[in-house]
Amino acid sequence: MSTLTNSQTNRLLGYPADARLLIINADDFGMCHAINEAILRALQRGVLRSTTLMVPCPWALHAMHFLSDHPEVPFGIHLTVISEWPNYRWGPVTSKEKVPALINQAGYFHTFEQMPEFLDGVRLDQLELEFRGQIEAVLAAKLKPTHLDWHSLRIGNRTDIFDVMLGLAREYGLALRLAGQSWIEKLQSEGLPTNDYDFLDSYLLDPVNRSAIYGKMLHELPAGLSEWAIHPGLDDAELLAIEPDGKHIRQTDFDFLMSEEAKDIVKEEGIILLDY
Repeated sequence: MSTLTNSQTNRLLGYPADARLLIINADDFGMCHAINEAILRALQRGVLRSTTLMVPCPWALHAMHFLSDHPEVPFGIHLTVISEWPNYRWGPVTSKEKVPALINQAGYFHTFEQMPEFLDGVRLDQLELEFRGQIEAVLAAKLKPTHLDWHSLRIGNRTDIFDVMLGLAREYGLALRLAGQSWIEKLQSEGLPTNDYDFLDSYLLDPVNRSAIYGKMLHELPAGLSEWAIHPGLDDAELLAIEPDGKHIRQTDFDFLMSEEAKDIVKEEGIILLDY
């Protein structure tokens, strides 16, 4: 990323061109109690600065009650049309008769493994209808989201799907997480402040020595705006039953967010933690 682009993003946000800005966002708020509890703690006592809500999930109401009681907490909407765990499922907030292309015969969203086939046959009008329903559910609860992002979707070069999300972000006056350098450059060319680099998905990091990896990444954080999508959770009986092959990724993410090491490196490196 060029210094000029960094200068533009930082300038639009009111920071010097060489400032190192970082959004640390916890995805999956509302998925289950173990994840909710980890996010609550990390928001209150860790380096976490924002989160994103999975509206269709079983523990979304618990998360929404917290957000209602804490309007100072920045949060986005984690647009959700994938239900990845075999024994823990969720489906649309929209009437199932209106979004048949989004669900399986049991009425649940498709799994992660089924995503390529699902995306090949997805109906954009039904996708937009469900995304809009999730946004409207949050607004109906008198909550004020800051941005949109998405859960588990690997849309690659599907600009048609990204255009749906971008259109909703513009319509509702929300920011949007960007994936891919081409989209970053496109929106920056329109004079909009965006992350300068493709966002980090913590699930793609090596599960071994994750704390050391995070520490190294903080020390080497470039100038401009970066975003990390982190997935904190507590390895209690609930989470281990839902995600038995998770390799303790969520617990490790939580441990780092809560660590004195993370706080010390952020302070030592002069990193400015932001939210959307």
